Amino acid sequence: MRRARFVPAAVAVALAVGLAACGGGGSGSGSSGSTVTTPPPVNNVQPIIVDAGPSSLPANYGDVNMPFTTVTICVPGTATCQTIDHVWVDTGSTGLRILGSVLTLSLPASTAANGAPLGNCVQYASNTYQWGPVATADIKMAGEVASSVPIQIAGAAGFPAAPSACTVGGTPMDTVLDLGANGLLGVGNYRQDCGAACTSASTNPGLYFSCGPSGCTATTASLAAQLQNPVWMFPQDNNGLAIVLPSIGVSGAATVSGSMIFGIGTQANNALGAAKAQALDDFGNFTTTYNGKVYSSSFIDSGSNGLFF
Repeated sequence: MRRARFVPAAVAVALAVGLAACGGGGSGSGSSGSTVTTPPPVNNVQPIIVDAGPSSLPANYGDVNMPFTTVTICVPGTATCQTIDHVWVDTGSTGLRILGSVLTLSLPASTAANGAPLGNCVQYASNTYQWGPVATADIKMAGEVASSVPIQIAGAAGFPAAPSACTVGGTPMDTVLDLGANGLLGVGNYRQDCGAACTSASTNPGLYFSCGPSGCTATTASLAAQLQNPVWMFPQDNNGLAIVLPSIGVSGAATVSGSMIFGIGTQANNALGAAKAQALDDFGNFTTTYNGKVYSSSFIDSGSNGLFF
């Protein structure tokens, strides 16, 4: 299971925020008489695929039920870009994490408040973790662009080793062989991977580290400095997404193609229709019922490749 262990209770659910900002019909007038023009729609459909994973994996590796997509990242504000395939789509975490071993771009590094390089740790429910420096990139998917987004370069060469507070999470997932993917695209229910808790020393859970010559120590990180769900940073179609895959027969399939559609109620292809919205609690959970039993701490996590009770 890829779901991150730490879920920020103090942060608003990111993918329910920003619908009004997408504009309704055409334009509107403010009290000053100025006109706000809705931008023209862009391609909001990002292809995804469920298959055996990156070509660099051994033939018998056995990736199962893992949705992948292709992400283009660029040096901010430039046309210097790299397109990376088989990035695992994960609705159970937040932020883009690219493996250092597949990254060929030189991205601007992020720094902590004291000027030292900023490191990030995420620990997953599967007793695994990812560690690496934070850098900034433009992220492009379909026709959408999120600009100057903090991302993690997991397992980056030359960066200080993960501190013990991070490795207590268990097994590192910083290589293609470990992860079964070239990166992880966290598009869960939150804007940042930590939120308000990491901005204050009194509530800091220790996801961010200041990495100086003597090692890495836990530090606070502003909301803007944290890893971001890139969807909420799109200029439009930024209030949610839908993952759509076809039905599969009982005998299964070797591969299947689908779509990740950005936005909810922002274009003709993402209307909510008769779908019923499920309210989330502070931890991103909702209530389901199976065989008459109520499960109040349920969640949907495309980073988990099965159904778990």
